[in-house]
Amino acid sequence: MEKYIAQFSSMAVSYAPKILLAVLTLIIGLKIISWISNLLQNVLRNRHVDESIIPFLGSVVSVLLKVVLLITVAGMFGIETTSFVALIGGAGLAVGLALQGSLGHFASGVLVLIFKPYKVGDLVSVAGFTGEVEEIQVFTTVLKTLDNKRIIIPNGSITAGPITNISGQGVIRVDMQYNVSSKESIDKVKQVVKQVADSCPLVLKDRETDVLVNCLETGITKFDVRPWCKSEYYWDVYYFMQENIKRQFDAQGVIAPMPAMDVNLTK
Repeated sequence: MEKYIAQFSSMAVSYAPKILLAVLTLIIGLKIISWISNLLQNVLRNRHVDESIIPFLGSVVSVLLKVVLLITVAGMFGIETTSFVALIGGAGLAVGLALQGSLGHFASGVLVLIFKPYKVGDLVSVAGFTGEVEEIQVFTTVLKTLDNKRIIIPNGSITAGPITNISGQGVIRVDMQYNVSSKESIDKVKQVVKQVADSCPLVLKDRETDVLVNCLETGITKFDVRPWCKSEYYWDVYYFMQENIKRQFDAQGVIAPMPAMDVNLTK
């Protein structure tokens, strides 16, 4: 009995500092991890990241840091942690290979929600589709096209190519082109087009509506017309201009271009 008591006392004296240090490291480490997780979530909220993803990112960071902390504490007890690290790394690699497609879409969704290249309600052109953003999810983005179709696009496909946010600036230019006969007066055409633009209540009056001669072809003069409007009224302005310019061209006698060819006959 005295022998066992002596061995126990010796082990207690030998391991007590390690146990105390490990417990202190665990307690302090958990408090630091909690602080880091809360700090990360506050930073994401200040950046106006989508609220649905903030707790998830906080939990992922917290779990990863806790795993590192537990391995560190185990090493302080003298436990060989190399095998645990290798096991965790191998498991992570296997899961990553099995879910590489889904993880890629997830990572892309996180980037979209953090950096916000577009938001719900924006008119965008992504992955070959154009429509209004209805939902931004972790794995997919849902668009409503102009013909009222619902398109679900994986976020990986979106971030892999260019993203055109048509309405992101709040103000947009409506580019159109009209062709008239080369016999028509340029000044007359410009006057008629500007009258139509001024009559549209959705065209911004604090920005100049450009009416420019694009090119001169045989029997045709091409005009570029560029009014400005708020992004949500793009199509309203576009169709207003198309209809009313046709009406005013007819009312003002502006001649439409007609294919023509001069044929000279010689004996």
